[in-house]
Amino acid sequence: MTTRKKHKTKLLAVEAVAGDRDRMKALMKEALQEVLEGEITDCLGAAPGERTEGRTGYRAGYYSRSLITRVGKLELRVPRDRNGEFRRMSR
Repeated sequence: MTTRKKHKTKLLAVEAVAGDRDRMKALMKEALQEVLEGEITDCLGAAPGERTEGRTGYRAGYYSRSLITRVGKLELRVPRDRNGEFRRMSR
């Protein structure tokens, strides 16, 4: 797929959800959840349930956090680790 075609496809996807606030809200929440999961995986050095020698800690559930965006309030599940080393960025 050419770069121009990729850009056009992305624009069509954005236009498809731009008018539907609920769909955009759901997509944003899903994307942010994936980012949080990726960050804790990087922080701990292992995916959930993965056994590696490079692991630096263990997961310990989630806590709820609200995020106010232009599309509305998002309720996120922020992962935590046993040692409390994984933290959200300060304001």
